[in-house]
Amino acid sequence: QVQLVESGGGSVQAGGSLRLSCVASGRIRSSHGMGWFRQAPGKEREFVAGINWTGVRTVALDSVQGRFFISRDSAKNTIFLQMSSLQPEDTAIYYCAAATGGLTSAMAAYDYWGQGTQVTVSS
Repeated sequence: QVQLVESGGGSVQAGGSLRLSCVASGRIRSSHGMGWFRQAPGKEREFVAGINWTGVRTVALDSVQGRFFISRDSAKNTIFLQMSSLQPEDTAIYYCAAATGGLTSAMAAYDYWGQGTQVTVSS
């Protein structure tokens, strides 16, 4: 089993920044792909960005390109999502997830999920 614990969410005004963290523990492997997803009220969960433990990254959403940056600290089994220039449409619960099969944007491939952290952006 893999345990994932997110932190760093909160309430900010538009234009602000937040950095989310996700600490992985348990049977985390270097082969696991790690991803950030988000789910806004009344919307489906969507892939935001992913990274593997060697540092290969992928970002799915055009709307966050240039504003969100995913990174990792392999020594601490932690991934981050640096979010800048936040907009009200970024308001969502943000989830960290791990995929046994490696880095992917396919939500169905993610086996382990954190509890989520709320991000609220006011205009």
